[in-house]
Amino acid sequence: MPRQMNKDTIPVRQGEELDLSVLEKFLQENIDLLPGGQLEILQFYAGHSNLTYQIKMGNWEAVLRRPPLGPVAPRAHDMGREYKILSSLNPIFSVAPRPLLYSDDPTIVGSPFFIMERKNGLVIDTSFPNGVEVTRDLCRRLSVIMVEKLVELHEIDYKETGLAEISKPEGFMERQVHGWIGRYDRAKTDEIPVVDSLKKWLVNHIPKQSEAAIIHYDYKFNNAMFNEDLTEMVGLFDWEMTTVGDPLADLGVAMGYWNQGDDSALLINGLGKAPVTAVHSGFLTRKEFIELYAQKSGRDITNFNFYLTFAYFKLAVIGQQIYYRYKKGQTSDTRFANFNHFVKNLILHAALVSEEKL
Repeated sequence: MPRQMNKDTIPVRQGEELDLSVLEKFLQENIDLLPGGQLEILQFYAGHSNLTYQIKMGNWEAVLRRPPLGPVAPRAHDMGREYKILSSLNPIFSVAPRPLLYSDDPTIVGSPFFIMERKNGLVIDTSFPNGVEVTRDLCRRLSVIMVEKLVELHEIDYKETGLAEISKPEGFMERQVHGWIGRYDRAKTDEIPVVDSLKKWLVNHIPKQSEAAIIHYDYKFNNAMFNEDLTEMVGLFDWEMTTVGDPLADLGVAMGYWNQGDDSALLINGLGKAPVTAVHSGFLTRKEFIELYAQKSGRDITNFNFYLTFAYFKLAVIGQQIYYRYKKGQTSDTRFANFNHFVKNLILHAALVSEEKL
């Protein structure tokens, strides 16, 4: 019996609809050999930031990405930049989707947007697809694939890609720490006493950057797509934050998302249901993931607790920005109503990690 694919789309959420007639006219004028038929739109349910839609006409389908509703942070959610990133990477790193077109015309969907190929496969988040026998070996294999694909990305010579033109690797971590502190301060709502000492710790422990690489900077399990046999990664999504910078910062962000079974309930369930990495045995622990990355990449992870601390702080800031938009009435998505508790927990957890050693 064929394996049932995870259903990754839902009907478009109220308030996030697109004008079908306007979009259909645009597609007919700009996509070659588009088949006839009525335009159908569904929404990808995952993700808390950009809005991502499946668009389909006849046997043609693609993915449309646009920024979230309401005001957004300066230089954030830059659809044109993400389009350029995919244009540079897809030919040499095939898991990056192939971009099809970009438009900055706000009359089509209400903002700049781009369209890319629709990849097909299995995205694993909080559960495995029906029919998959979940074993320790499977979970370990998926973990190793995640490590190896991150190492492969970091081995690409960024100077041979278009990212060299839109990135500035010098002083990367300095800018990151101060930049994300500034974002937190601008989106602040609740008082969290430990946050001031955490910000000072981050500023005082910025490592000297020794190398630069292409970093995805949102590398996590539910941004990856695997083939039906779960033996190969066939897609990697959400390249909005991609740049050239410290590869250990990329690993840190990945580990900030990588939950394990002995994490606190708030950490595991902060973004919804518990991810599979925290539920099933066999997945690498964060320590094992980090050590395997070091082994395969040859990079020194001596001071990795800084990168992990910063990753939890950065994730907290992203959550804070989302909660700020919700509290100001700029989005009505009820998923964000309690994000302030998740943010506080991440800040407290980051403070604890800063005192640890790998």
